[in-house]
Amino acid sequence: MLWSLFKIILFVAVIALLTLGAGQLMETSGGIRIAIGSTELNLQPLQAVIVGVLLVLAIWVAIVLIGLLIAFIRFVNGDETAISRYFDRSRERKGYEALAEGMIALASGEGSTAMSKASRAEKYLRRPELTNLLTAQAAEMSGDKRKANEVYRRLLRDERTQFVGVRGIMKQKLAEGDTETAMKLAQKAFALKPRHTETQDVLLGLQARDSDWSGARKTLGAKLKYGALPRDVHKRRDAVLALSEAKGILNDGNDIKAREAAIEANRLSPDLVPAAVMAARSYIEDGKPRYATRVLTKAWSAQPHPELAAAFADIVPDETPTERLKRFRALTKHHEGEPETQMLKTELNIAAEDFASARKALGFLPDDIPSQRALTLLAAIERGEGADDQTVRALLARAVTAPRGPQWVCDNCNYVHEAWTPICEACKGFDTLAWKPAPETESTMQGSAGMLPMIVGGAEEISEDGGAPDQDEAPDAEVLDAEVVQLDADDTREAPAPTS
Repeated sequence: MLWSLFKIILFVAVIALLTLGAGQLMETSGGIRIAIGSTELNLQPLQAVIVGVLLVLAIWVAIVLIGLLIAFIRFVNGDETAISRYFDRSRERKGYEALAEGMIALASGEGSTAMSKASRAEKYLRRPELTNLLTAQAAEMSGDKRKANEVYRRLLRDERTQFVGVRGIMKQKLAEGDTETAMKLAQKAFALKPRHTETQDVLLGLQARDSDWSGARKTLGAKLKYGALPRDVHKRRDAVLALSEAKGILNDGNDIKAREAAIEANRLSPDLVPAAVMAARSYIEDGKPRYATRVLTKAWSAQPHPELAAAFADIVPDETPTERLKRFRALTKHHEGEPETQMLKTELNIAAEDFASARKALGFLPDDIPSQRALTLLAAIERGEGADDQTVRALLARAVTAPRGPQWVCDNCNYVHEAWTPICEACKGFDTLAWKPAPETESTMQGSAGMLPMIVGGAEEISEDGGAPDQDEAPDAEVLDAEVVQLDADDTREAPAPTS
């Protein structure tokens, strides 16, 4: 700014001096005499002006030539000059053009072309933080894992690209199945960028597969902290992790700590069936049946489930069928129109030998929503009311081909599980199991425990003539039981193979 002002003032002063000089020359009658030694030169005013202009021009040309000479010397010496900046801009333009072409080739699936363009871009730009990433991705696309790994390791040397290098090697280890190394790399990547959602998910999945429930809960807390997970989803998944942690503690023999963890899991997600069952059994073992009743009732009101009913029966295991029917009204008053509640009331009435009430409770369920369990209950009612063997066998034959009803099915791959687990056995998805009907083509037949009422475990068997045997009389292997056992032996099928 000051330099520009100085040049303007200098220009005005020069013009003023020139004007003043020209005026003086015009008023001078004689001329200008220049004497150098014995040489004398006389100039008329006009000639003097022309000589002055030529002198100024010569000085300007000399300055320009000197500037060019200095610039050439600096260029040769390696200093930045206008010439060097020109060539630098040319190289930069060519480099970014090559980089853009490489990115387009990568998006088009042309891995080899992208690699060559990345090499060309590096030659002109000398920006490894840009070109190395393109090279690594192009190498992976081309199947050159060794080259990709080499480039990712170069990225580790620069703090700006260290996360990219760690993440790239981590993904390679995951593809190779080296989960142990991938876990360490995921932890490193998470430490570098705890907000990165993909890294959070990868680390959480690896910790869950490795049964590191405590670490997984910390990672889940980080997802909530950085806004990558809604609060309600966090509570649900934290409950799943707490339940898994409780099971691990129980397997280690620490019953007290396992109970506390199970109760914590149920508190976080009261509708999580396995957590409610485990918490209720913990209360039962601790001599707190009222707490167990409260937990199971709340879970049943959210979603009826046979495991909840089985745990509810364990609260008072030695009660009579009539007493049990009365106590179970705390559950059966919820979701009265749902199949699970209907079948539970049916089982309770069968145990109490009230077959008319059992048929009323079952309603049209065997016809509207036929399942193995519903048809087996109908067979038990028919047998209890004195129906002939042919009728009972016909119902059990229908049960063989009927759907199994709700099961623990993975929402991602539809794989059917025998029991709830936090991780899908097929696709390794976390918290993907839901209690719902399996696809009809994947229905499977399990043992008789899955078809006959679990809730009446200690109840009397149905006798040949439709009544109940005496308490002191050993249960006979009647037609119903024989048919169920035969179904189990002949028609049990494997659970479906994992689907991708």
